[in-house]
Amino acid sequence: MRLPPSITCRRGLFAMLCLLSSLLCLAPPALAHKASDSYLILEVNGSEVSGQWDIALRDIDFALGLDVDGNGEITWGELRARHADIDAWALGRLGLQRGGACRIRVADHLVDTHTDGAYAVLQLTGACPRADAELSVSYRLLFELDALHRGLLHLTLDGTSHSAVLAPERAEQHFVAGQSSRLAQFGQYLVEGIWHIWIGFDHILFLLALLLPAVLVHEKGGWHGVARFRDALHEVLWVVTAFTAAHSITLSLAALGLIELPSRLVESAIAASVVLAAANNLKPLVEGRRWLVAFAFGLIHGFGFASVLAELGLPQQALVLSLLGFNLGVEVGQLAIVAVFLPLAFALRDTRFYRRGVFIGGSLATLAIALIWLIERAFDLKLLGG
Repeated sequence: MRLPPSITCRRGLFAMLCLLSSLLCLAPPALAHKASDSYLILEVNGSEVSGQWDIALRDIDFALGLDVDGNGEITWGELRARHADIDAWALGRLGLQRGGACRIRVADHLVDTHTDGAYAVLQLTGACPRADAELSVSYRLLFELDALHRGLLHLTLDGTSHSAVLAPERAEQHFVAGQSSRLAQFGQYLVEGIWHIWIGFDHILFLLALLLPAVLVHEKGGWHGVARFRDALHEVLWVVTAFTAAHSITLSLAALGLIELPSRLVESAIAASVVLAAANNLKPLVEGRRWLVAFAFGLIHGFGFASVLAELGLPQQALVLSLLGFNLGVEVGQLAIVAVFLPLAFALRDTRFYRRGVFIGGSLATLAIALIWLIERAFDLKLLGG
């Protein structure tokens, strides 16, 4: 049964509003694509366990409340006073099994700095009941408070290296000495690639800023809807292909250690790319060849993806396959966004709501958010907190 045009339009408006509000209004400041992670390094030789667990101070403060005086800074004294509480909280959310439950304790406390702030470092030691059984790792740190949190595991089990990403849906993983599945590594990095494009709000906003005018044509001083869906699809394919090719090049070069750029420079340049893409919608300077803009700035975005991949770590025994999986995951996530956005945008292209509300309003909102990101990243400020 065909729905009346008014109902179809209302549904399209609602879906478009939901998409834009989720991508624009919920975009966090500063490190927009850097989610909450902890870094767990374990070495299990026979029944002996040693390792190191880096947990962000902001995450511990969120869970336990370290900032006693409420001044926004966590001192060594405040941290040291809660060592016992931190140990109980963290170890209560990490489980190792090898022929039974392994006994793990914190041998020492340190502090280290990552690209996104200060981390408490827990030096781990312990023992397992057996020296030759399968190892099971269960992890649930912060999952009850933050579903976006991930535990990045680097495990050496009897001389064999493993890498894993511990997430709510993959909170328990199993490892066998001498076995490391390359196909499993590929699948895991594929999923992480999809996940990181979906939470990478700066990358998404850049892509959307380029896609917003794809269903419009600028002529006689104004914007008008394209005549055919094929024309819009052709424009989108050029943009997406150029963006994909560019960030794949720099992602691969940076992930393999061939090129390295300062993190602040990369993050600032990504924010600047969003600013320029949104500004071009409001006052067009580049028309008809937005794919060139997508390619040029896609090279910068590739370094941003590489920083995420560096945090995840690439397993050396499946280096190329894991890199390929992550890159393909980014593309799958990107195409999913396009598949939702483009039909809705095309259906609404001739409405005042799209041209004024979505295109102009969305570009203005994107420009404002990206300008805040740019200032925060370039000058190391926290204008919106977080």
